Amino acid sequence: MAFATRHFVRAASSAAATAAAKKLIVKHVTVIGGGLMGAGIAQVAAASGHTVVLVDQSEEILKKSTKGIEESLKRVTKKKFADKPEAGAEFIEKTLKNLTTSTDAVAVVHSTDLVIEAIVENQEIKNELFKQLDKFAPEHTIFASNTSSLQITQLANSTTRQDRFGGLHFFNPVPMMKLVEVIKTPMTSQKTFESLVDFSKAVGKSPVSCKDTPGFIVNRLLVPYMMEAVRLFERGDASKEDIDVAMKLGAGYPMGPFELLDYVGLDTSKYIIDGWHSLEPNNPLFAPSPLLNKLVQEKKLGLTDLEHLPHFSQSFELYAWHSLRGA
Repeated sequence: MAFATRHFVRAASSAAATAAAKKLIVKHVTVIGGGLMGAGIAQVAAASGHTVVLVDQSEEILKKSTKGIEESLKRVTKKKFADKPEAGAEFIEKTLKNLTTSTDAVAVVHSTDLVIEAIVENQEIKNELFKQLDKFAPEHTIFASNTSSLQITQLANSTTRQDRFGGLHFFNPVPMMKLVEVIKTPMTSQKTFESLVDFSKAVGKSPVSCKDTPGFIVNRLLVPYMMEAVRLFERGDASKEDIDVAMKLGAGYPMGPFELLDYVGLDTSKYIIDGWHSLEPNNPLFAPSPLLNKLVQEKKLGLTDLEHLPHFSQSFELYAWHSLRGA
Protein backbone atom coordinates (compact mmCIF):
# COMPACT_ATOMS: atom_id res chain seq x y z
CA MET A 1 0.00 0.00 0.00
CA ALA A 2 2.87 2.34 0.92
CA PHE A 3 4.61 1.48 -2.35
CA ALA A 4 1.45 2.23 -4.30
CA THR A 5 1.10 5.59 -2.52
CA ARG A 6 4.73 6.52 -3.22
CA HIS A 7 4.28 5.48 -6.84
CA PHE A 8 1.17 7.64 -7.14
CA VAL A 9 2.97 10.65 -5.61
CA ARG A 10 5.92 10.24 -7.98
CA ALA A 11 3.55 9.97 -10.95
CA ALA A 12 1.64 13.05 -9.84
CA SER A 13 4.88 14.98 -9.34
CA SER A 14 6.11 13.91 -12.75
CA ALA A 15 2.85 15.01 -14.37
CA ALA A 16 3.03 18.35 -12.60
CA ALA A 17 6.62 18.87 -13.74
CA THR A 18 5.66 18.04 -17.31
CA ALA A 19 2.75 20.48 -17.20
CA ALA A 20 5.01 23.18 -15.74
CA ALA A 21 7.51 22.67 -18.54
CA LYS A 22 4.90 23.14 -21.26
CA LYS A 23 4.88 26.38 -23.18
CA LEU A 24 2.06 28.79 -22.55
CA ILE A 25 -0.35 29.06 -25.46
CA VAL A 26 -1.31 32.72 -25.48
CA LYS A 27 -5.02 33.29 -26.09
CA HIS A 28 -5.79 36.47 -24.14
CA VAL A 29 -3.58 39.54 -24.65
CA THR A 30 -3.54 42.89 -22.85
CA VAL A 31 -1.77 45.72 -24.66
CA ILE A 32 -0.91 48.75 -22.53
CA GLY A 33 -0.63 51.91 -24.61
CA GLY A 34 -2.93 53.07 -27.40
CA GLY A 35 -0.33 54.88 -29.51
CA LEU A 36 0.88 53.82 -32.94
CA MET A 37 2.80 50.82 -31.63
CA GLY A 38 0.25 49.63 -29.09
CA ALA A 39 -2.64 49.94 -31.52
CA GLY A 40 -0.66 48.12 -34.18
CA ILE A 41 0.19 45.26 -31.83
CA ALA A 42 -3.43 45.04 -30.72
CA GLN A 43 -4.56 44.92 -34.34
CA VAL A 44 -2.32 42.04 -35.43
CA ALA A 45 -3.11 40.09 -32.26
CA ALA A 46 -6.87 40.50 -32.77
CA ALA A 47 -6.61 39.74 -36.49
CA SER A 48 -4.89 36.44 -35.69
CA GLY A 49 -7.71 35.26 -33.41
CA HIS A 50 -6.49 36.42 -30.00
CA THR A 51 -8.81 38.07 -27.51
CA VAL A 52 -7.30 41.52 -27.01
CA VAL A 53 -7.86 44.36 -24.55
CA LEU A 54 -6.22 47.67 -25.47
CA VAL A 55 -5.59 49.90 -22.46
CA ASP A 56 -4.86 53.61 -22.20
CA GLN A 57 -5.51 56.49 -19.82
CA SER A 58 -8.59 57.97 -21.45
CA GLU A 59 -11.57 57.01 -23.59
CA GLU A 60 -10.62 59.78 -26.01
CA ILE A 61 -7.25 58.19 -26.71
CA LEU A 62 -8.84 54.77 -27.08
CA LYS A 63 -11.44 56.07 -29.53
CA LYS A 64 -8.64 57.51 -31.65
CA SER A 65 -6.75 54.21 -31.41
CA THR A 66 -9.80 52.19 -32.44
CA LYS A 67 -10.48 54.48 -35.38
CA GLY A 68 -6.87 54.10 -36.48
CA ILE A 69 -7.12 50.31 -36.24
CA GLU A 70 -10.31 50.31 -38.35
CA GLU A 71 -8.65 52.46 -41.03
CA SER A 72 -5.59 50.23 -40.99
CA LEU A 73 -7.74 47.12 -41.36
CA LYS A 74 -9.46 48.66 -44.38
CA ARG A 75 -6.06 49.25 -46.01
CA VAL A 76 -5.06 45.67 -45.26
CA THR A 77 -8.24 44.22 -46.74
CA LYS A 78 -7.88 46.23 -49.95
CA LYS A 79 -4.71 44.26 -50.66
CA LYS A 80 -5.49 40.96 -48.96
CA PHE A 81 -9.05 40.66 -50.24
CA ALA A 82 -8.84 42.72 -53.44
CA ASP A 83 -11.18 40.39 -55.34
CA LYS A 84 -13.29 39.36 -52.33
CA PRO A 85 -14.83 42.46 -50.70
CA GLU A 86 -17.30 40.36 -48.69
CA ALA A 87 -14.47 38.32 -47.21
CA GLY A 88 -12.67 41.55 -46.41
CA ALA A 89 -15.67 42.96 -44.58
CA GLU A 90 -16.01 39.73 -42.62
CA PHE A 91 -12.31 39.87 -41.70
CA ILE A 92 -12.66 43.40 -40.34
CA GLU A 93 -15.79 42.52 -38.37
CA LYS A 94 -14.21 39.42 -36.87
CA THR A 95 -11.03 41.28 -35.92
CA LEU A 96 -12.92 44.10 -34.22
CA LYS A 97 -15.02 41.57 -32.28
CA ASN A 98 -11.79 40.24 -30.79
CA LEU A 99 -10.81 43.72 -29.59
CA THR A 100 -12.10 45.65 -26.57
CA THR A 101 -10.73 48.71 -24.79
CA SER A 102 -10.35 49.75 -21.18
CA THR A 103 -8.92 52.55 -19.05
CA ASP A 104 -8.37 50.20 -16.09
CA ALA A 105 -5.29 48.05 -16.58
CA VAL A 106 -5.54 46.45 -13.16
CA ALA A 107 -9.07 45.23 -13.82
CA VAL A 108 -8.31 43.56 -17.14
CA VAL A 109 -5.06 41.74 -16.30
CA HIS A 110 -6.91 39.29 -14.03
CA SER A 111 -7.70 37.07 -17.02
CA THR A 112 -4.82 37.64 -19.41
CA ASP A 113 -2.04 35.37 -20.63
CA LEU A 114 0.26 38.06 -21.96
CA VAL A 115 0.74 41.73 -21.11
CA ILE A 116 2.56 43.80 -23.74
CA GLU A 117 3.62 47.27 -22.63
CA ALA A 118 3.96 49.96 -25.30
CA ILE A 119 3.93 53.24 -23.38
CA VAL A 120 6.33 56.19 -23.14
CA GLU A 121 10.07 55.40 -23.05
CA ASN A 122 10.53 56.29 -19.38
CA GLN A 123 12.14 53.82 -17.02
CA GLU A 124 10.36 54.99 -13.87
CA ILE A 125 6.91 55.07 -15.46
CA LYS A 126 7.33 51.60 -16.95
CA ASN A 127 8.68 50.19 -13.68
CA GLU A 128 5.73 51.59 -11.75
CA LEU A 129 3.28 50.13 -14.27
CA PHE A 130 4.80 46.64 -14.16
CA LYS A 131 5.11 46.75 -10.36
CA GLN A 132 1.40 47.49 -10.06
CA LEU A 133 0.24 44.95 -12.64
CA ASP A 134 2.43 42.27 -11.08
CA LYS A 135 0.21 42.32 -8.00
CA PHE A 136 -2.98 41.55 -9.92
CA ALA A 137 -1.99 39.41 -12.93
CA PRO A 138 -2.29 35.61 -12.62
CA GLU A 139 0.82 33.63 -11.85
CA HIS A 140 1.04 32.21 -15.38
CA THR A 141 0.83 35.62 -17.09
CA ILE A 142 3.87 36.67 -19.10
CA PHE A 143 4.96 40.32 -19.11
CA ALA A 144 6.69 41.81 -22.14
CA SER A 145 7.87 45.28 -23.11
CA ASN A 146 8.03 46.77 -26.60
CA THR A 147 10.82 49.13 -25.52
CA SER A 148 13.58 49.80 -28.02
CA SER A 149 16.06 51.67 -25.81
CA LEU A 150 15.67 50.49 -22.21
CA GLN A 151 16.99 47.33 -20.57
CA ILE A 152 14.44 44.55 -20.27
CA THR A 153 16.29 43.25 -17.21
CA GLN A 154 15.73 46.47 -15.28
CA LEU A 155 12.02 46.39 -16.15
CA ALA A 156 11.76 42.75 -15.09
CA ASN A 157 13.37 43.56 -11.74
CA SER A 158 10.40 45.76 -10.88
CA THR A 159 8.29 42.57 -10.68
CA THR A 160 8.36 39.23 -8.89
CA ARG A 161 8.08 37.33 -12.19
CA GLN A 162 11.55 37.83 -13.69
CA ASP A 163 11.35 34.34 -15.20
CA ARG A 164 8.09 35.27 -16.94
CA PHE A 165 9.35 38.55 -18.39
CA GLY A 166 10.86 39.27 -21.80
CA GLY A 167 11.00 41.73 -24.64
CA LEU A 168 8.77 41.80 -27.72
CA HIS A 169 10.11 44.56 -29.93
CA PHE A 170 7.75 45.13 -32.85
CA PHE A 171 8.42 47.58 -35.68
CA ASN A 172 6.13 50.24 -37.06
CA PRO A 173 3.83 50.02 -38.95
CA VAL A 174 3.16 46.79 -37.08
CA PRO A 175 0.63 45.35 -39.59
CA MET A 176 3.23 45.59 -42.37
CA MET A 177 6.57 44.97 -40.69
CA LYS A 178 7.36 41.28 -40.35
CA LEU A 179 10.13 41.49 -37.79
CA VAL A 180 9.82 41.01 -34.03
CA GLU A 181 12.88 40.96 -31.80
CA VAL A 182 12.30 38.54 -28.91
CA ILE A 183 14.51 39.51 -26.00
CA LYS A 184 15.62 37.02 -23.38
CA THR A 185 17.13 38.29 -20.14
CA PRO A 186 19.37 36.12 -17.94
CA MET A 187 16.27 35.37 -15.81
CA THR A 188 13.78 34.66 -18.61
CA SER A 189 12.83 30.99 -18.54
CA GLN A 190 13.09 28.89 -21.67
CA LYS A 191 9.37 28.21 -21.38
CA THR A 192 8.61 31.95 -21.42
CA PHE A 193 10.99 32.60 -24.29
CA GLU A 194 9.48 29.85 -26.43
CA SER A 195 5.98 31.09 -25.62
CA LEU A 196 6.93 34.58 -26.83
CA VAL A 197 8.44 33.17 -30.01
CA ASP A 198 5.31 31.12 -30.66
CA PHE A 199 3.10 34.15 -30.07
CA SER A 200 5.17 36.20 -32.53
CA LYS A 201 4.70 33.52 -35.16
CA ALA A 202 0.99 33.24 -34.37
CA VAL A 203 0.48 36.94 -35.19
CA GLY A 204 2.23 36.47 -38.53
CA LYS A 205 5.67 37.79 -37.67
CA SER A 206 9.20 36.48 -38.14
CA PRO A 207 10.86 36.46 -34.70
CA VAL A 208 14.58 36.81 -34.13
CA SER A 209 16.23 36.18 -30.78
CA CYS A 210 18.57 38.53 -28.96
CA LYS A 211 20.02 38.90 -25.49
CA ASP A 212 19.28 42.02 -23.46
CA THR A 213 21.97 44.16 -25.07
CA PRO A 214 21.51 47.90 -25.77
CA GLY A 215 19.41 48.38 -28.89
CA PHE A 216 18.99 44.62 -29.41
CA ILE A 217 19.88 43.85 -33.07
CA VAL A 218 18.45 46.45 -35.44
CA ASN A 219 18.97 49.59 -33.39
CA ARG A 220 22.28 48.34 -32.01
CA LEU A 221 23.58 48.45 -35.59
CA LEU A 222 21.56 51.42 -36.81
CA VAL A 223 22.29 53.97 -34.06
CA PRO A 224 26.10 53.63 -34.16
CA TYR A 225 25.90 53.82 -37.97
CA MET A 226 24.15 57.20 -37.76
CA MET A 227 26.48 58.41 -35.02
CA GLU A 228 29.54 57.44 -37.06
CA ALA A 229 28.14 59.45 -39.98
CA VAL A 230 27.91 62.47 -37.65
CA ARG A 231 31.50 61.93 -36.51
CA LEU A 232 32.64 61.64 -40.13
CA PHE A 233 31.08 65.05 -40.78
CA GLU A 234 32.42 66.49 -37.51
CA ARG A 235 35.96 65.61 -38.56
CA GLY A 236 35.44 67.35 -41.88
CA ASP A 237 36.02 64.17 -43.87
CA ALA A 238 32.89 64.57 -46.01
CA SER A 239 29.79 66.72 -46.33
CA LYS A 240 26.39 65.64 -45.03
CA GLU A 241 25.03 65.61 -48.57
CA ASP A 242 27.84 63.46 -49.94
CA ILE A 243 27.58 61.01 -47.03
CA ASP A 244 23.85 60.56 -47.71
CA VAL A 245 24.39 60.13 -51.46
CA ALA A 246 27.24 57.68 -50.87
CA MET A 247 25.19 55.42 -48.60
CA LYS A 248 22.15 55.48 -50.88
CA LEU A 249 24.01 54.83 -54.12
CA GLY A 250 26.96 52.85 -52.76
CA ALA A 251 25.26 50.71 -50.11
CA GLY A 252 21.77 50.67 -51.61
CA TYR A 253 20.19 52.18 -48.50
CA PRO A 254 16.80 53.86 -49.10
CA MET A 255 17.83 56.84 -46.94
CA GLY A 256 21.15 58.39 -45.99
CA PRO A 257 22.12 58.60 -42.30
CA PHE A 258 21.48 62.35 -42.02
CA GLU A 259 18.14 62.08 -43.79
CA LEU A 260 17.24 59.31 -41.36
CA LEU A 261 18.40 61.37 -38.36
CA ASP A 262 16.11 64.17 -39.47
CA TYR A 263 13.13 61.83 -39.55
CA VAL A 264 13.93 60.10 -36.28
CA GLY A 265 14.59 63.33 -34.40
CA LEU A 266 17.96 64.49 -33.17
CA ASP A 267 16.72 64.67 -29.58
CA THR A 268 15.51 61.07 -29.75
CA SER A 269 18.87 59.93 -31.10
CA LYS A 270 20.72 61.88 -28.41
CA TYR A 271 18.48 60.38 -25.71
CA ILE A 272 19.34 56.87 -26.86
CA ILE A 273 23.08 57.35 -27.29
CA ASP A 274 23.32 59.10 -23.90
CA GLY A 275 21.53 56.18 -22.26
CA TRP A 276 23.79 53.64 -23.89
CA HIS A 277 26.88 55.69 -23.02
CA SER A 278 25.88 55.63 -19.35
CA LEU A 279 25.66 51.83 -19.53
CA GLU A 280 28.94 51.37 -21.41
CA PRO A 281 31.01 54.57 -21.00
CA ASN A 282 34.13 52.99 -22.53
CA ASN A 283 32.41 51.80 -25.70
CA PRO A 284 33.52 54.16 -28.53
CA LEU A 285 30.39 53.31 -30.51
CA PHE A 286 28.32 54.96 -27.79
CA ALA A 287 30.39 58.13 -27.46
CA PRO A 288 28.27 61.31 -27.42
CA SER A 289 28.58 63.78 -30.29
CA PRO A 290 29.38 67.45 -29.52
CA LEU A 291 27.61 68.52 -32.72
CA LEU A 292 24.48 66.50 -31.93
CA ASN A 293 24.42 67.89 -28.38
CA LYS A 294 24.76 71.44 -29.73
CA LEU A 295 21.95 71.06 -32.25
CA VAL A 296 19.58 69.60 -29.66
CA GLN A 297 20.44 72.39 -27.23
CA GLU A 298 19.55 74.87 -29.99
CA LYS A 299 16.22 73.04 -30.47
CA LYS A 300 17.20 71.96 -33.97
CA LEU A 301 15.61 68.53 -33.76
CA GLY A 302 14.98 67.49 -37.37
CA LEU A 303 11.82 67.54 -39.43
CA THR A 304 9.26 69.47 -37.41
CA ASP A 305 6.34 68.92 -39.78
CA LEU A 306 6.05 65.25 -38.75
CA GLU A 307 4.49 63.91 -35.58
CA HIS A 308 7.39 63.17 -33.25
CA LEU A 309 8.18 59.50 -33.09
CA PRO A 310 7.54 57.91 -29.66
CA HIS A 311 10.62 55.71 -29.74
CA PHE A 312 13.47 54.67 -31.91
CA SER A 313 12.07 51.47 -33.35
CA GLN A 314 10.24 53.63 -35.85
CA SER A 315 13.52 54.65 -37.44
CA PHE A 316 13.74 51.23 -39.01
CA GLU A 317 10.14 51.60 -40.13
CA LEU A 318 11.24 54.65 -42.13
CA TYR A 319 13.90 52.58 -43.84
CA ALA A 320 11.44 49.84 -44.67
CA TRP A 321 8.62 52.20 -45.61
CA HIS A 322 10.80 54.03 -48.10
CA SER A 323 12.02 50.71 -49.47
CA LEU A 324 8.48 49.45 -49.95
CA ARG A 325 7.53 52.63 -51.77
CA GLY A 326 10.61 52.41 -53.92
CA ALA A 327 11.89 55.73 -52.61
